Amino acid sequence: MQTNIITREGLSFRSTRTYVFAAMFVLGNVVLPQLCHLMPHGGVTWLPIYFFTLVGAYACGIHVGLITALLSPAVNALFFEMPAIAVLPAILLKSVLLAVAAAYAASRPGRVSLYRLAAVVLVYQAFGTLGEWAISGSLAVACQDIRIGIPGILMQIFGGMAVLRCILHR
Repeated sequence: MQTNIITREGLSFRSTRTYVFAAMFVLGNVVLPQLCHLMPHGGVTWLPIYFFTLVGAYACGIHVGLITALLSPAVNALFFEMPAIAVLPAILLKSVLLAVAAAYAASRPGRVSLYRLAAVVLVYQAFGTLGEWAISGSLAVACQDIRIGIPGILMQIFGGMAVLRCILHR
């Protein structure tokens, strides 16, 4: 198990620390998309709503990850109407898949690595794309994250690696 400043012990749905950490990651998932949306097509290109879900679930475990995965898209939709309500189910599905994959990868022995993060992103994108295809009925819509979001996918892997190394290895 990794040595880090955020210990997984005690981070259950009954722990106040779980909600404090989740609130910080949700805030990150609110601020980062707002910054990305200042650029044309920033949301679909950079996929910012997933970034802190990845970091939170990997660093703090499944409970923080799931809270972040569910609240981040909901808060953004409620306050900023992004994502649009029509695409919210697909984004929630991908967020939950990401939280589960990241928490699982982090629970395995060994250090955080580019390989692990790439595997996490590949898993949530693959299954999320299938789920979005089932929800939307359109393969083109379902593949949008992969077609347009390559910079965001790379940011999740390389940026996630940098942030997680800072958080987990002090």
